[in-house]
Amino acid sequence: MEDKKIKKGHICEHINQSGEPKIEILYDLSELFKVFGDSTRIRILTALTAGEMCVLHLAEHLGMGQSAVSHQLRILRASGLVKPRRAGKTVYYSLDDDHVKEILEAGLEHIMHKRGVN
Repeated sequence: MEDKKIKKGHICEHINQSGEPKIEILYDLSELFKVFGDSTRIRILTALTAGEMCVLHLAEHLGMGQSAVSHQLRILRASGLVKPRRAGKTVYYSLDDDHVKEILEAGLEHIMHKRGVN
């Protein structure tokens, strides 16, 4: 399958020209943003911008239990936002691709703009 690069500022054109029904793409986008609607998941994603981490180190870094971190990682993994890498008995997690970091950065930039912070 060919990976189509969408130019920034042209998302509406892509949705309207896509062979898929527009509503399905918008539904998928809505589901993606739902995953970003949890502050614990945002904290995990933000921690992973520094590089891959195992559950133990994420839990320590965030001051959370390993079970809670694992639960959120399952959701992030199912949504395609993080990917695992097994090394022996340890599983390391990282952001799935640069798009995840770009979404976080764009959201933060928007919040800072609205707060009047440069």
